[in-house]
Amino acid sequence: MTIMIPLLPFYAEHFGASATQVGLLISTYAFCQLIAGPFLGSWSDRMGRRKPLLIVSQLGTFVGFLILAFAPSLWVVFLSRVIDGLTAGNLSLAQAYIADVTEPKDRARSFGFLGIAFGVGFLVGPAITGFLSQYGYTYPILAAAALSATSVICTATLLPKVETHIGGDATGPAGKRLGLLDWGRYAEYFSRPGLGKLLWQFFFFAFPFSLFIGGFALFASQRYQWNGHPVGAKEVAYIFAYVGFLGIILQGGFMGRLVKRFGERTLVWTGYLSAGVGYSLVAWSRTIPQLLGASTVNSYGMGVLRPSITALITQKAGRKEQGVVLGLTQSITSISSVIAPAIAGAMIDRHMLTGWALLTAGFAFAGLILSFSGSND
Repeated sequence: MTIMIPLLPFYAEHFGASATQVGLLISTYAFCQLIAGPFLGSWSDRMGRRKPLLIVSQLGTFVGFLILAFAPSLWVVFLSRVIDGLTAGNLSLAQAYIADVTEPKDRARSFGFLGIAFGVGFLVGPAITGFLSQYGYTYPILAAAALSATSVICTATLLPKVETHIGGDATGPAGKRLGLLDWGRYAEYFSRPGLGKLLWQFFFFAFPFSLFIGGFALFASQRYQWNGHPVGAKEVAYIFAYVGFLGIILQGGFMGRLVKRFGERTLVWTGYLSAGVGYSLVAWSRTIPQLLGASTVNSYGMGVLRPSITALITQKAGRKEQGVVLGLTQSITSISSVIAPAIAGAMIDRHMLTGWALLTAGFAFAGLILSFSGSND
């Protein structure tokens, strides 16, 4: 995924795509994931999280990357993202597996390890793109396909299948997931005092993150210069790698200590504040050093928000509802990833660069206000 984030906008432009079409391309993957995700989750509860659903999901990603690497036209690029999206249940299945095998008191730390995985990915993936893209756009995509094939092998050989669950509950703490059309049940969880507020807080993390990721590459290519030319896939990739490096330091070295000392709720409001300030600084930055400074501020917010809010959500829900609420967070992420990149692409297509960054900051500050309004109890 992180190999593709800095590359895909430039790869699509190579086939003549506008910024609006690039946004829609990113949204297409998320839309397909939104449709398929609940079905994959439901099947995994009956068939096991490792076999065959997680492997099938990873195989779909592998096939999608192969098609993308040899795409002859823009519509085939879209097709490759559709295939990947329809099988992309990797994250939701991984989250449910974590919920299955950990006690509630250990979940913040466990989701923190998931954050470390994201941090490592945001360092290694963009670094691969930055290095290989100077030889051609196809090479990073083939590297992503190779890593996808490796993930299939690792899942098949290293990950134990969950047969029994902590506490002896036959359904496990991940429980049963809601279907895509069970909107009444989804509304029920959003209307619960405490839990509903936490779900909305997760939205105010996920939406600005998707808005930023969906538009940053093309924003950067129009805003910044490097050695006398607009930044491209190589420079954008190395910027993402820098942010990933900061994420590793935070998640690997400090997250557990921060949770123990301050608690998740404090990390949530400070995370929103850091993210909002960081996005605002991006809006007014004009040079690469200024951008790196803004990214440094923002990295704390993005690093602590996901694991902290996710841990609070899983603690608030019942043991048999873990799959439902984790599915809800994944649906929130998918909905954000459908809508936000399309908005970002349309704004950047109209050269609303500062407005795009300030809109992103506004959502983060809205999350900050929500985190202070009333109680989560």
